[in-house]
Amino acid sequence: MTERRTLYPPIEPFASGMLDVGDGHSIYWERCGTPGGKPAVFLHGGPGSGISPKHRQQFDPALYDVLLFDQRGCGRSTPFASLEANTTWHLVADIERLRIMAGHEQWLVFGGSWGSTLSLAYAETHPERVTELILRGIFLASGQEGDWLYKYGASELYPEAWDAFAGHIPEAERGDLVAAYHRRLTSDDPTVRLAAAKAWSMWEGVTVTLLPDPEMLADFTADDHAVAVARIENHYFRHDCWLEPGQLLQGAHRLRGIPGVIVQGRHDCCTPPAAAWALKKAWPEVELQIVPDGGHLFTEPGITDGLVRASDRFAGKPAS
Repeated sequence: MTERRTLYPPIEPFASGMLDVGDGHSIYWERCGTPGGKPAVFLHGGPGSGISPKHRQQFDPALYDVLLFDQRGCGRSTPFASLEANTTWHLVADIERLRIMAGHEQWLVFGGSWGSTLSLAYAETHPERVTELILRGIFLASGQEGDWLYKYGASELYPEAWDAFAGHIPEAERGDLVAAYHRRLTSDDPTVRLAAAKAWSMWEGVTVTLLPDPEMLADFTADDHAVAVARIENHYFRHDCWLEPGQLLQGAHRLRGIPGVIVQGRHDCCTPPAAAWALKKAWPEVELQIVPDGGHLFTEPGITDGLVRASDRFAGKPAS
């Protein structure tokens, strides 16, 4: 059996800064690897989770020039946890600003979970700017996917965590948990906001893990991370991520001719494989890898293996 690939060693950025993107927002960006290497952009999940040092390690630093950035309102971008002028299409425009800033004509686009949604929205809007796509944990922002997480579906697999998540809301308001959480996440009372953010983030943290991971859950529910993720995710999901029903599948014909790989965990409870399969049918040329022992997170062994092999391949590195 071929040995699974692991992340590359830790690496520090060779450049970083803040970019004023208008609307009162400034976004933090960093570039890692080798100046003049294969251009790539990394789109993190959430929305609202921000980038982490491990995200840099999915690319061979000798071959890539990777730009990573914190999307509006999260990580080191400012203003923190802001919902103003924060939509999918603001982020698509930000990616183009960053590409121009970096001086690239085209680049590889790499995104997982919400990052896959944003990757598809960007690639379908600017297909001429995308050399390849590497996607993980496909999320198409459909009502069915939202219902799976916040009405019925994941609740059947994690009933005890669902009781804690739904139980944070009075029974009379549980018919629409997203709306009920929105009221609390935008409350004038910081105690109410933080409690709701922690409950929201705990539920997500449970659904993204195949096996229990106390350290990851602690990170997910840390105050600042919880507030940004919960407020921004809730904001996006309340507005169907500013996408028309079926928009990303209907626009998949615009991806024709762009090489792509999807790495999807079979047991991904956060973004189940049905969405990846639907995208494969709409975009037949893409290579869909369903990892039999994989869940949602990029750090799981089978998921890491698929992502690192894909990034190596698109940089022209021989398979090992």
